[in-house]
Amino acid sequence: MASSISTSSDTHKVGFVSLGCPKALVDSERILTQLRGEGYDLVPSYEDANLVVVNTCGFIDAAKAESLDAIGEAISENGRVIVTGCMGVDEALIRDLHPQVLAVTGPQQYEQVVKAVHQYLPPKIDYNPYLDLLPPQGIKLTPRHYSYLKISEGCNHRCSFCIIPSLRGDLVSRPIGEVLSEAERLVDAGVQELLVVSQDTSAYGLDLKYRTGFWQGRPIKTRMKELCEELGQLGSWVRMHYVYPYPHVDDIIPLMAENKILPYLDIPFQHAHPDVLRAMKRPAASEKTLQRIQAWRAVCPDLTLRSTFIVGFPGETDAQFEYLLDFLDEAQLDRVGCFTYSPVEGATANQLANPVPEDVKEERLARFMEKQAQISAIKLQQKIGKTLEVLVDEVGDDGAAARTQADAPEIDGQIFLLGASHLKPGQRVQVEVTEADEHDLWGRLVEQ
Repeated sequence: MASSISTSSDTHKVGFVSLGCPKALVDSERILTQLRGEGYDLVPSYEDANLVVVNTCGFIDAAKAESLDAIGEAISENGRVIVTGCMGVDEALIRDLHPQVLAVTGPQQYEQVVKAVHQYLPPKIDYNPYLDLLPPQGIKLTPRHYSYLKISEGCNHRCSFCIIPSLRGDLVSRPIGEVLSEAERLVDAGVQELLVVSQDTSAYGLDLKYRTGFWQGRPIKTRMKELCEELGQLGSWVRMHYVYPYPHVDDIIPLMAENKILPYLDIPFQHAHPDVLRAMKRPAASEKTLQRIQAWRAVCPDLTLRSTFIVGFPGETDAQFEYLLDFLDEAQLDRVGCFTYSPVEGATANQLANPVPEDVKEERLARFMEKQAQISAIKLQQKIGKTLEVLVDEVGDDGAAARTQADAPEIDGQIFLLGASHLKPGQRVQVEVTEADEHDLWGRLVEQ
């Protein structure tokens, strides 16, 4: 549930549950900002709310189940529920299981969900001063020192395992001036890390034919390289997520080597064997991928590479899985996530022949993660003795938890600083690494 913004005793109190990815979290921030601007009070409990909005995720079956459970819990605890988000495209399923819901809207439908709130809980005031404002003027659901910066909606790819285009549509890039203005406001408000997110970050501006926009009176192309160049001048960390491996990704590696943006790339490779990649409708030249990784590291030796993979995809053979393990050995990726293939209603991969048995999927997942744990442990051991800049996330009585430039919040590791309880979240400090395991680091402050 969203954190409490006020404690008004009137009948304009809204509860909010936000599920899913960082892109959905940004959607939640937009909706909450609009509601606050119209006089609604946002409360952290079901019992205090006059109605509850649930922003759902519908990417995979497990996410759908979590969303349906959250809707059911909100109905049970409050009784007045509005549903929005990716699962909203399947209104029939939601109403079949939860006929009591007041309204259902889809992803990115900010105005529709706010209108639904109006219908059952009229606004306190007649105008919305926050309508066109984004955080920090609006509501932020992340800690003050980092923020997600969404640069586009939708995706033009038709990967066989994915239904995102049917949920969120084709690529729609935000104007570059609008993106940079939001980024500048966030940094001016104290944000130390901007996490650039979208469904396909490297396609930014493609739908606009890389049209020239304007910011601070200067012409700037709506393109990933130019975006990174401008963001790199704001003074915060800039971290790139969901970067599809187009050739022009090569152009931003020098910016990382020059410390203009973080030397960190989140690229969802998904697999390595050419036949599996073709069945996934992904780029299928894994040998070229290895060559590019080598070339990137030659330009930027400190580059951190994060990726995600799917094992047990329909038709994946033992030999193809072994090929994937060999790829891990060759690529030496820094951070890796892996999932077993999960059929998603509406995905074309569901019709592929030779589905992999569940026990085989789980066995492959365990072997994959064991292999990557070995790689990660070695790579983290190599950091012992190095001095790194870190960003402090949390502080307790015993010390602080921070992140290096190689670690994104929530999904990567942390570095723990014993005896550093005098620090504050959002500080960037120098730390010497003293210990490591396969996921996290430990360190001590370096006197400055």
